Amino acid sequence: MKKLLPALASVGFVLSFATIATPVVAKEATPQQQKMATCNADAGSKDLKGDDRKAFMKSCLSNKPAKPATQQEKMKTCNADAGTKSLKGDERKAFMKDCLSNKPA
Repeated sequence: MKKLLPALASVGFVLSFATIATPVVAKEATPQQQKMATCNADAGSKDLKGDDRKAFMKSCLSNKPAKPATQQEKMKTCNADAGTKSLKGDERKAFMKDCLSNKPA
């Protein structure tokens, strides 16, 4: 018991110091992280599983679109993007207008 108490105290000290020494910094998501989140949301909305999901994610994350998106697909993608960015009101309307008007590359 005499050896256990100092050991627990030192562990508590180290954990408290690590918490204080590590500042919490909110970082902006990189474009790749944003693209991953969008593709993941799209795969979820299409209820894809297993190999179908892997194939969709590979296609979505590559720079080459597999096929031109239909207006309905564009709407889903733009809506998912606006949702991941937590856009509301006029900001969301402006984003959706811009997103839906962009032609695929």
